[in-house]
Order: sequence, then C-alpha cells, then structure tokens
Amino acid sequence: MQTRVSTKGQIVLPGPLRRRLGIRAGDSLDIAIEKNRIVLTAPERKHFTARIIEDPITGFPVIDAGPDAPILTSEMVRELLVDFP
Repeated sequence: MQTRVSTKGQIVLPGPLRRRLGIRAGDSLDIAIEKNRIVLTAPERKHFTARIIEDPITGFPVIDAGPDAPILTSEMVRELLVDFP
C-alpha cells in the first residue's frame, strides 16, 4: 500500500488499514524511526463484543457493540449473523 506526503507534511492512512486497526479521527499514534523507517503504532484497543439486540423503538433486531466500539466491518457482521436465527 502506498500514500503520498502533502505539502504540509501530512499523510493519509488508507481506509482499509484504518478499519483493520480500529484507527479513528483524532486518535493518537506513536511514531518512531527504526532502521531508516518511519513506524507508526496504533494504541491497543479494547476488545468489544457485539451482540444482536431488539431495538427498543422499532422492535427490529440490531447489532450493538457499545457506545465506544469501533465501526463494525463486514467480516464482523458476517460472524455475528452466523448464529442469527
């Protein structure tokens, strides 16, 4: 994967990479130089357990992973739906 450096010295982390690591806007990353490489390290995330619950307003089943959970990926949703009746 490649990205470019802007005139302001900024880089864009590609979406698939951010989703895989659970990186969101405003998150802090550790940065270091190792053997002439720039290394960004995302903080370790808490593991969230998503579950299917009944929406109190509509009564429809919805996926809930809590208020501070990362955005659910398609893979996470597929895993949840395996056991869905």
